Amino acid sequence: MGHWLYRNIVEPGKLPLLLALGAFVVTFLVTRVITRLIRAGKGPFGNVRAGGVHIHHVVPGVVLSVLGGFGAVASGRHGFGAAAFAVVFGVGAGLVLDEFALLLHLDDVYWSEAGRKSVEAVVLTAALVGLVLAGFSPFGVNDVSPDELQDRGTILSTVAVNFLFSLVALGKGKLRLAVFGVIVPLVALVGAVRLARPDSYWARRFYARRPRAQARADRRAERHDRRWGAPRRAVEDWIAGKPDPPARPELPDAPRSQLPGPPPAELDAPAAEPPDAPSSGLPGAAPAGSPGPSDAGPAHDSGPASGKAHRPAARSHRDPE
Repeated sequence: MGHWLYRNIVEPGKLPLLLALGAFVVTFLVTRVITRLIRAGKGPFGNVRAGGVHIHHVVPGVVLSVLGGFGAVASGRHGFGAAAFAVVFGVGAGLVLDEFALLLHLDDVYWSEAGRKSVEAVVLTAALVGLVLAGFSPFGVNDVSPDELQDRGTILSTVAVNFLFSLVALGKGKLRLAVFGVIVPLVALVGAVRLARPDSYWARRFYARRPRAQARADRRAERHDRRWGAPRRAVEDWIAGKPDPPARPELPDAPRSQLPGPPPAELDAPAAEPPDAPSSGLPGAAPAGSPGPSDAGPAHDSGPASGKAHRPAARSHRDPE
């Protein structure tokens, strides 16, 4: 094992890359554990605040990434300095990509459904770095025999073809198969040969004029989500933490003009006095404000006009004396 490590990692100058990958993965796992303890209110940890501002761990991550990156470039691929700066860079990259969703959405979505993009970014980055690390490239390795050179060429060809399968699976909307296919051979081939997800780039590009293929993709995606949705959700919750339920949108206060009942003017203003009845101009008409029939006693005439009921009946000129 020591001979293999020296020949394939140390001699080609990949030791800083290995240390950076190890620091990256460990930092991500430790950060997730600490943030989940803070969320649960357990342990001595807490959010960092300065002047009332919540300092996300992406901030020290950026500082460490810049410091480690420039230091690694200045140190070369060998020596203690290169290894130390590689570890610093790995720690910073782990802190930054753990909040990748925050940088993508420019919002604190760490414990929301959108925050799962951070975990996917970390897994994809670790897979790609691991692919580069285990590429068994013949460059930088001394005294390579023809048989060993042929074996390394076969491995490189297999990795390259498998990476193309991963790209096809990614274009078909199958991110998880694409990520795991980078590490495990032939896993991405399954995603590359099957139907694409209905909302993927592949479906929009190649299924637009094939309604049967689009319908089959819709049915297959529905069956797949119904069968594997709950187990996948359980695994994601175990790794990244269960997201918060979506907040209900707050309804704006309705203007008073839209409230049921009388308009605001009638709610605030006192009840107005009924307007005075207009004078008819007839002789004997009661002036405004005079007592009505209920105040003046019984009516003397039961004619159709109720307003004239309080007036005595006028004597007709045709009545006999």
